[in-house]
Amino acid sequence: MQYMLIHMETTKEVARKDDPKEAPAYWGAWNAYVQELYAAGIVKSGNALQPPHTATTLRIESGKRHVQDGPLPDAKEHLAGYFIIDVPDLGIALQWAAKAPCVSRGSVQVRPVLPPPPQS
Repeated sequence: MQYMLIHMETTKEVARKDDPKEAPAYWGAWNAYVQELYAAGIVKSGNALQPPHTATTLRIESGKRHVQDGPLPDAKEHLAGYFIIDVPDLGIALQWAAKAPCVSRGSVQVRPVLPPPPQS
């Protein structure tokens, strides 16, 4: 079964990426996690994302397009990246989610991937 591991980081955690003192530990933890996922042979796809300030949010209300630079202003956590993994069950997906560096300072949402609709 495929699951998406959705990695959420706080603004403070995102800032560690560029802090000369914090960056080595931050990137070291993520690199170790990513290597472990790939070594297990369970990764189907995945990507890290650019920082939240690079986001553009689009809404359409009453047929009118509203574009906002950046993420939602009230967000306490930001989408940092994701992996699609293929594992036997939710329990194993949660084990992998628990290993993510962001789980103790942000969160990891685990969601089953909806299979594509049948082709006619």
